[in-house]
Amino acid sequence: MTNLLNDSTLITGGSGLVGKYLQKILNPKSLLNMHYISSSDYNLCNINDVKEMMEKYKPKVVIHLAARVGGIIENIKYSVEFFEENILMNTNVLQQCHKYDVKKVIAMISTCAYPDVVNNYPMTENDLFNGKPPETNFSYAFAKRAMAAQIDAYVKQYDKDWCYLIPCNLYGEFDKFDSERSHFVSALLQKIIDADDKIQLFGTGKPLRQFMYANDLARLIVLMLKTNTIENLNVATNEIYSIRKMAEIVLDVLHKDLKIEFDKTKPDGQYRKDVSSDKLLKYFPDFEFTSFIDGIKIVYDYKTKENKE
Repeated sequence: MTNLLNDSTLITGGSGLVGKYLQKILNPKSLLNMHYISSSDYNLCNINDVKEMMEKYKPKVVIHLAARVGGIIENIKYSVEFFEENILMNTNVLQQCHKYDVKKVIAMISTCAYPDVVNNYPMTENDLFNGKPPETNFSYAFAKRAMAAQIDAYVKQYDKDWCYLIPCNLYGEFDKFDSERSHFVSALLQKIIDADDKIQLFGTGKPLRQFMYANDLARLIVLMLKTNTIENLNVATNEIYSIRKMAEIVLDVLHKDLKIEFDKTKPDGQYRKDVSSDKLLKYFPDFEFTSFIDGIKIVYDYKTKENKE
């Protein structure tokens, strides 16, 4: 078992949601070989920027978190940008990882890349290409699938120790907190904080979702580095709720007496996309996910404290 935490490691998207949790876990002051890169440092859609980045850091490990991401409305409005920007940054990063002989790549896909409908749920890693993705994030989903195919191709052709993780929807203290750009849970918390007597949510409230506290994904990445695990894995809690039920749980946990209204003129998105973490738990049987209730309390306490400051 080889611990890769001692190798020079480059984290793209290092100032984003998962990147900030990695910084907290790994303590960059004591791990000087960890380099957290943000969009203000390099434009990953520009091949010259990526070449400059790789030449400067010459990493042996790359954690590729960077992506153009957004909510359902942004995905619909900017489908070209979601496709092109993700295709460009993923291709540029992987090409240069090959050129610089990076021995370990862990890249982030998304359960959004899974088919719109399958015969059996929860979905496993083998279902990724078994049907077209949902229309509401079609471009983003195909860009993520393309990265999975690209990594698999490098592994097959060049025998790379590269892999990808497929996390479910995330939330956390370091998310964006607005209705168009954030994940559902973070947007929901902001609506609750701002509400007087009611909150309004998109669609019907019927779709089923898995939401994971983003720190759990960061913890798994660290475990994979420590154990040099090379597998494509779903990463998702086994808690699956409807959008309505999720909102009700959050209101109950936070002791908020607010009415829930649904704007049925807005899209629901995919009805369900829950995935199985059985494969992950075979490799890490002691890994425990943060419960939805505990995660909500952590993020809400952080956000309300931030607002007071």
